[in-house]
Amino acid sequence: MTAGSDIRLAGKIVLVAGAGSSAAGWSIGKASCVTMARQGASIVALDANLDAAEEAAHEVEQAGGNALPLRADVADPDGMRAAVDAALRRYGRIDVLQANAGIGKVGGPEDIALEDWDRIQQVNVTSLLIATRLLAPLMREQGGGAIVAVSSVAGIRYTGYPHLAYSVSKAAVIHFARMAAQQYAADRIRVNTVIPGLIDTPRVAKNVARMFAADARAASAARDRQVPMGRMGTPWEVANAVAFLASDEASYITGTELVVDGGLTGRYA
Repeated sequence: MTAGSDIRLAGKIVLVAGAGSSAAGWSIGKASCVTMARQGASIVALDANLDAAEEAAHEVEQAGGNALPLRADVADPDGMRAAVDAALRRYGRIDVLQANAGIGKVGGPEDIALEDWDRIQQVNVTSLLIATRLLAPLMREQGGGAIVAVSSVAGIRYTGYPHLAYSVSKAAVIHFARMAAQQYAADRIRVNTVIPGLIDTPRVAKNVARMFAADARAASAARDRQVPMGRMGTPWEVANAVAFLASDEASYITGTELVVDGGLTGRYA
């Protein structure tokens, strides 16, 4: 790493599941890869899209870090096992999992197709089970580790439009992390959740304007106005929270949630 870098994650191997971006720009996953690399970690950049994984790995290397790009569907147990095996061949261990992959589709109880419901639960929730089953035994043998799941304020609040399948899945992520934290605490495996609010990502820029307004800038400004701090958050602000929970500075923190939302949920509590 470059001189003067924060080395709070020095020597750690971090698997970021959902490392890529759905469009040009910085996603939470890609910003997390670079943030943790700058803090000394080596990154396994995993995404369903290999090009996106390679782009995230490229950004890590541009920042002076080391990264391995891998393609896998996080909801496919065999694909994830192959990815973990590839990571172990390169690095020999995995210290941190960031469970970041997530998809969604607008629709309420009468609108969402069952196949969409099932796929959203598989990618957003079942993937966390698959990854935990693969990595918890490794972390236990290594003497500990950290799992950081990425949820959403949609998992704890209604966010103004029907996003049922996504919201339910993100609530499940929070509770999964709480339950897993209790089970693995004695193994020194910490499990926590980051809950982002309205974050300015490529997915938001691509999808929210299409749903709510023809003018992307108008849609973005409307989201800014929802937040007490007057703006959406950045992927980097979420990535900083992930990096903290992944680090030994959070060594006595498990089974809890870190909300990164500019005060949004407090306004509607």
